[in-house]
Amino acid sequence: MSISVLVADDSKLSRRSVIRALPEDLEYAICEATNGKEAIELLSDTSFDLVLLDLTMPEVDGVGVLEYLSDKADAPNVIVISADFQPEKQKIVTSLGAKRFLRKPLDKEELAMAMFELGYL
Repeated sequence: MSISVLVADDSKLSRRSVIRALPEDLEYAICEATNGKEAIELLSDTSFDLVLLDLTMPEVDGVGVLEYLSDKADAPNVIVISADFQPEKQKIVTSLGAKRFLRKPLDKEELAMAMFELGYL
């Protein structure tokens, strides 16, 4: 089974790091977005199982992406991965439907645990 994943982060290095942190025992179809606007465009055209989302991005930030997804009945699971780990940010993204909030730099084991809890492993 292949899991379709959208990795949205304005940093190419961060996107690569997130992709490398994905558990190796699964197959993935991975798309990348360099900002929130690109992420929304991809989400409007393509169905994803999982979105790995940074909060601080140009054009549209991660909160804007979550707001876009919040009224979609078939919205994918979203894991926010951000260095902006303020409690109020956590509340905002959780209220908008994010399933988990992980801290950068991303810990591979934390991502695996979040994916396990969401039923992917």
